[in-house]
Amino acid sequence: MSDTTEKSFGPRGMVSLAGQTLFQSFFMGGFECATHRLKSGKRLDMIAATRHDRFVREDYARLIEYGIRTARDGIRWHLIEERPNRYDFSSALPMIRAARDVGMQVIWDLCHYGWPNDIDIFKPEFVTRFARMAREFTKILVNETDSVPFITPVNEISFFAWASGESAYLNPFATGRSYELKYQLIRAAIEATEAVWTVAPHARIVNVDPAINVVCDPARPQEREAAESYHQLQYHARDILTGRQMPELGGAEKYLDIIGVNYYPFNQWIHGDTIYHPRVPISFYDSSYRPLGSILGEIYERYKRPMFIAETGTEGDERPAWLSYVAGEVAAALRANVPIEGICLYPIINFPGWDDGRHCHNGLWDYSDEEGRREIYQPLAEELSRQHERFSANRFG
Repeated sequence: MSDTTEKSFGPRGMVSLAGQTLFQSFFMGGFECATHRLKSGKRLDMIAATRHDRFVREDYARLIEYGIRTARDGIRWHLIEERPNRYDFSSALPMIRAARDVGMQVIWDLCHYGWPNDIDIFKPEFVTRFARMAREFTKILVNETDSVPFITPVNEISFFAWASGESAYLNPFATGRSYELKYQLIRAAIEATEAVWTVAPHARIVNVDPAINVVCDPARPQEREAAESYHQLQYHARDILTGRQMPELGGAEKYLDIIGVNYYPFNQWIHGDTIYHPRVPISFYDSSYRPLGSILGEIYERYKRPMFIAETGTEGDERPAWLSYVAGEVAAALRANVPIEGICLYPIINFPGWDDGRHCHNGLWDYSDEEGRREIYQPLAEELSRQHERFSANRFG
């Protein structure tokens, strides 16, 4: 399907809601931008793998044709600082300028699981160098555009700490060090935020982490307390960031500016932490499955911050139904006066799987051809069009 065919579908112009003030559009597109190293030593670069770096202008323009004027995107620290304290922003400048030229508002991830090869993430140098890089990036950003900077210093601190410091899934493939890594990432986020604000005091800081629901297996009631403790861990990083816990790490309420909530079909499970009792996903139709709207309400009541769905999506033919479900739950939250500022489809373009390179059909658009054209997944485009109409008309029923 050509771009010409695509343009016959999507709604034009900015979609806004009564009370929505943060973002240029309610529906957003997120570009997968992970840059971590695998156990093999290979460095992932999802921006390059999807050719988003090559066709960034076309990608942003394509979103705008479908009423999406806000995006999540990322910079690649390992390319920017190949030598300590020497910065080359040639990989980021075309993205900044493309966004500026087409009118795309971008929420920039500064660390999406990746960092330069020479840094030990557990050492103090990680924090200091990250903060310096954040400051230098912000200088470039404010020099190139007059728009308010939106920055996510460290993506998914909670998941990052678990995947890299406990389960040995992500670099540095550690076990038993998740809390140590979490505290390090929080220090890095705080220092980077301060560095951003020294250049752009008006910058908005976006904290992104998954929302989860963990319940006890009725057959093992003795694990009820453990399941609840795991459930509460989703708030640990934000509580430290705000200074509500471990104030010695430097947290303060000002560091939790905007909350981004990541939510996928696998974010709810029955507690299990051994080979004999592994975690089991909760079926969407199970009575213990908690409605997303209720989860969003719980997060808002705890922090009273503006919120948005920072990542959501699924694979294959279930994509339209999943968007319909999430949108319905966001509508329910809005009816309950929970200030949800938007929904970000993530990823907005298909990408190769981290571990095996398989073609993941989870976006609105597919891989590009040599001219930058991307085939659209029409059923999801149709559902997005329906949801555009629903939310632009403030129909939350």
